[in-house]
Amino acid sequence: MSMPSNIEEAFPRGLLRPELFIGVLSSVSAQAVRFNLNDAGSPSGAHFLGGRYGKGEVGEFVLIEGQINLLLGRVVEIHLPESERRSVDASHAKVIGLDAVGTIQLLGSVAMDSLRVTAGVESYPRLGDRVYAAPHNFVANLPSLMEPEDGPESNVLLRLGSIDVALESAVSIRPEKLFGRHCAILGTTGGGKSWTTARIIEECIKHKAKIILLDATGEYRGFSGPFVTHSHLGSPVNTATGSLARSLPPTCFVESDFIALFEPAGKVQGPKMRAAMRSLRLAKLVPGVATNGVIKKIDQSKIPVIAAEQQLGVTAKLDDPRQEFDVSKLNAQIEQECVYPDGFGTSRGSKDPNKWGGDSGEVSYCLSLMSRISAVLTSPSFGCVFNSPNPAVTTEIDDFVTNEKRLLRICLSGVAYEFKAREIVANVIGRHLLNMARAGGFAASPVVVIVDEAHNFLGRQIGGEDAVARLDAFELIAKEGRKFGLNICLTTQRPRDITEGVLSQMGALVVHRLTNDRDREVVERACGEIDRSASSFLPNLRPGEAAIIGTDFPIPLTIKIFPPEAQPKSDGPNYQKCWRLEPPAS
Repeated sequence: MSMPSNIEEAFPRGLLRPELFIGVLSSVSAQAVRFNLNDAGSPSGAHFLGGRYGKGEVGEFVLIEGQINLLLGRVVEIHLPESERRSVDASHAKVIGLDAVGTIQLLGSVAMDSLRVTAGVESYPRLGDRVYAAPHNFVANLPSLMEPEDGPESNVLLRLGSIDVALESAVSIRPEKLFGRHCAILGTTGGGKSWTTARIIEECIKHKAKIILLDATGEYRGFSGPFVTHSHLGSPVNTATGSLARSLPPTCFVESDFIALFEPAGKVQGPKMRAAMRSLRLAKLVPGVATNGVIKKIDQSKIPVIAAEQQLGVTAKLDDPRQEFDVSKLNAQIEQECVYPDGFGTSRGSKDPNKWGGDSGEVSYCLSLMSRISAVLTSPSFGCVFNSPNPAVTTEIDDFVTNEKRLLRICLSGVAYEFKAREIVANVIGRHLLNMARAGGFAASPVVVIVDEAHNFLGRQIGGEDAVARLDAFELIAKEGRKFGLNICLTTQRPRDITEGVLSQMGALVVHRLTNDRDREVVERACGEIDRSASSFLPNLRPGEAAIIGTDFPIPLTIKIFPPEAQPKSDGPNYQKCWRLEPPAS
């Protein structure tokens, strides 16, 4: 629901209604104000214009009638003086003359003429200023009221939910505000994080969006329609209808991926493996110098290899970590690298620099490396990489950018965690997206990549002491992807496992219930606009409720997310059905 341009049309009888009067201010400080609660003794709130108003309940948005403008605030505490504490008993009757005091956290200022809302306090109220409950339709339109008056017209809106106390007041948000500076959806298990993700995707599909979903668990396989494409890597337990098997060819890997994956140890394995990869690149570029894809070096002449390296365009590619090679020949090439650098000359004791020597015996130091390479290449975890005839998922991503599809879901649940396979595969896909963005592939059609269970993929490093590689593709997208038309949306139940540098790049946070104090502290540090008063509501959010905060949402807004049509399949086991005791046969 968008706010009418005519204020009189939106609020024909004014924004401050006498029916919603709560009380008057009795104390003013820099961060909060206190007010005398007028209806403290009422057993419940009041209904007005089809909605219920607490008229002084904790969490309620209020408007303060200041001397210059209106102030928007939120009730964070209601208490009685100690002398009045025994005035309240178990009866539900109204207590006449109850002397209650409420505390309001000041959130922003409201312009009298246009109702535009800005964060911060332009002018503080005075003692005796009146406090009113904020109308539900005003609170629902806070996202649009916080935009500048000369901003662009919002034709594309994502209808996500409603005000938590007013289901009749829907909240719609511009995708620029949600994704423009990246987005993170946070919350503990059961808080509604998956429902929110599904709802956002559904709303995006209604428009000409480009969404790539990395589904780590397969719970979003319920999406369907002409604009949806499902693909999967490996062998998921549950696949979506019409899902296409895809592969991730090793040509998408770079040198650091292989080093971290194969974990060469010590001072011999690392140099030999790097030399072998360089030789295999040369064999790929100049096949004539290789025998069955391997460059023979034991007691062989160097002259053909040196000549091949000096060919035009070959030298620069040999040391390019992105240059592809045949990884299946890696073990055979490592054996060939275990040679003396120079062979013997024609006379006794002389060296011949134009040929390699014999076997140096160093291959014995590389046996553990070669065993691990063989294990990885034959592991089912990497079957979609090294042993799959299926089309490449990177080609599908390239096609998705230009076709009419709006959602590309890539299921990773069939990729095991053995050898860090799932983390490496996701990182390779993220790097491919970043390279596409840097090359200008998303300039005409911006793309949002949604990373499910992001704590498994961000802030990770793999490899041993001698070969450490950081899986930083999605971190780089968060830091620089926005200027190339590539935005990221992270979903996680463990914000503390996401690096603070990445969370600080998130312009919008959709926060569900967070019970862990470390998670709440991370959110507070990542978003400077939220303080302890606002974060204190996070542990008490109901399933499906979320607080939207961030750079473009300086005033935290709690909404009830609308249930998605394609509900995530994230339910646990049905113990009542599976553990039911069958009656004995008669």
